[in-house]
Amino acid sequence: MWAALIAAALTVVPLAVVPFAATPAEAVDNGLALTPPMGWNDWNAFGCNVSEQLVEQTADKIVSSGLRAAGYQYLNIDDCWMGKSRDSGGNLVPDSTKFPHGIKGVADYVHAKGLKLGIYESAGTMTCAGYPGSLGHEQQDANTFATWGVDYLKYDNCNNMGIPARQRYQAMGDALAKTGRPIVYSLCDWGEENVPSWGGSVGNLWRTTGDIDASYGRMLAIFHQNVNLAAAAGPGSWNDPDMLEVGNGMTPTEDRTEFSLWAEMAAPLISGTDLRSASADTLAIYGNKEVIAVDQDKLGRQGKPVSMAGGLDVLAKPLADGSVAVTLFNENTTPAVISTTASAIGLGAAKDYTVRDLWAHRTTETAKAISGFVPGHGTVMYRVAPTRRPDAYAPNVVVDTTGSGWSAGSSATVTSTVTDNGARAATDVRLGVHVPAGWTVTPLTRTRFARVPSGGQAVARFRVTAPAVLPAPITRTTVTAVASVHGPGGSQTVTAPNPVELSAPVRAPFKTFSDNTATFGAQDSRLAIDGAGADLWDGTDQYSAIYQQGAEHDGSTTVVKVTAQADTSEWAKAGIMVRDDITKPGSSPGYLILAEAPGKGYVLQWDSTGSGRLDSNSAPPNEGSGTAAYPSWLKLVRSGSTYTGYYSTDGTDWTQVAAATLPGVTATQDVGVFTSSHSEGASGEADFAGFTQN
Repeated sequence: MWAALIAAALTVVPLAVVPFAATPAEAVDNGLALTPPMGWNDWNAFGCNVSEQLVEQTADKIVSSGLRAAGYQYLNIDDCWMGKSRDSGGNLVPDSTKFPHGIKGVADYVHAKGLKLGIYESAGTMTCAGYPGSLGHEQQDANTFATWGVDYLKYDNCNNMGIPARQRYQAMGDALAKTGRPIVYSLCDWGEENVPSWGGSVGNLWRTTGDIDASYGRMLAIFHQNVNLAAAAGPGSWNDPDMLEVGNGMTPTEDRTEFSLWAEMAAPLISGTDLRSASADTLAIYGNKEVIAVDQDKLGRQGKPVSMAGGLDVLAKPLADGSVAVTLFNENTTPAVISTTASAIGLGAAKDYTVRDLWAHRTTETAKAISGFVPGHGTVMYRVAPTRRPDAYAPNVVVDTTGSGWSAGSSATVTSTVTDNGARAATDVRLGVHVPAGWTVTPLTRTRFARVPSGGQAVARFRVTAPAVLPAPITRTTVTAVASVHGPGGSQTVTAPNPVELSAPVRAPFKTFSDNTATFGAQDSRLAIDGAGADLWDGTDQYSAIYQQGAEHDGSTTVVKVTAQADTSEWAKAGIMVRDDITKPGSSPGYLILAEAPGKGYVLQWDSTGSGRLDSNSAPPNEGSGTAAYPSWLKLVRSGSTYTGYYSTDGTDWTQVAAATLPGVTATQDVGVFTSSHSEGASGEADFAGFTQN
């Protein structure tokens, strides 16, 4: 099949003789994408499960949510929209089940909503999902898209036959131009073959990286790949670090960071989430018109790094009105104050500058310093400009806080520091600390200052005590420094939230073990583990456990309730572990786990050879039993060297997962609960209750 398709493609148009254009192609002069495209694409949230209904319902939501008014206009259909073969005339054919009214019908619906439609193809013999590609059919397919009313083409790079990317992409660019229809051209060649150096002469935007996913680590890596490519970007030609994952599983702070960074880098703002069910917070991020205005600024400049040291990044983007968009990005997990100056971001000398916070939607004044308290993985985004109205706004101030080391019932000293960046003195400065219910705060120094000069600081210290009994074995909360200030232009209150993680100590008869960084907690009958771990299979054996040494024996029954589990991967695992020695991963025999996995259900895995490595699975490869639910109960019964695992969703009715016999197990073994995130470097929490072993 592959050989036939390849031969057919290369027979239709011998691309070896397609002219190569060294000068800018017509695409750059098509008058399109003068600002980065904004819209939606189905792939990140739905993969191949695209349909006419999905696209039309999303169009409705873009209109009703106000996103159309905010600038979102393209609804882009990704892979899997077509049939597995072309028709007798060699034309692409929409899947009639997914698109009963064809692509033309969907385009008509979208256009009637005041929106535009995008389509997907690949510059190869097949798309990435195995559908007919456009290699050798460029003009035919371009004509088809134009006839259907398509407004945007995402052109992928799979099955490309090793033909140079620029040659393949130029062929489609020329074909689109010949249709006479304005079609935005997106080159999705994954950042290969130095595409930023030539992408602007072929299309309107080009992928600068491989695929994104809904993880902070991947988003960060893509940011680093894209951030230094500003010279290639400009009106009609944009670097594309891939679709947005906002709403797909990162934290709200990380979602806001991605949106801020993409806007600062003048990247396309293409949502990759299910907008129909998006939360109000997610829609608010997508709909932030002040941040969108930075992305859509008509000057068309991509923001550049001013400084990137120690994971504390400052980016600056000149804007058409003479202001500069500044993004302060904290790559690290702990909060930090990030600072720069008006001159460093490219502004000329002035007595005062306005600092507009694009997420807090408030304006302050600064003499020259630009700084912000930035949470871990977070951003602060400003629009900074010289002002002719000094003293019109409150002084720009930043509050910082230090304090850590709490455990249940313990105290720590919190130091709060407020800095006046304003051109005038701040007056009636008051510092405090906000804590959760059950905590106590005692001032150790004075907390009120009549005057803090421009550039000066005020410092106060507090004793903050955590409660003796925590709400959960691992408790996450926030201790927030607060400062209120007054100035000639008004008053303001600023905060510095400091995330705190506390754990109740694990006590005998339980012990703990981890071969990575982990947090353990035990409160009443509840246990909790927050740990990472790449996998528990074959030579990769990474986990964290709370266990009882030597408690497993012939005739024993172990039961535990899994009350919650972080969905760090469909194969993240949490459950019961037995092993001759739990503290010896990769080597200790007698090894078996009964686990729950968020995307796979329930599984029994064991070491069938005595090598100390898991090599056998209760279900076919990449499968489990049942559907994961929380809470769920797990039960492991030992009879000699045979172990039988069960699960229950009510604690009463049990379903057998599997039975396994382990070679050479010792009379007594370690037994306990464990977790592995199945995502190296990503930590996830699993919560347990009612662990019993007899």
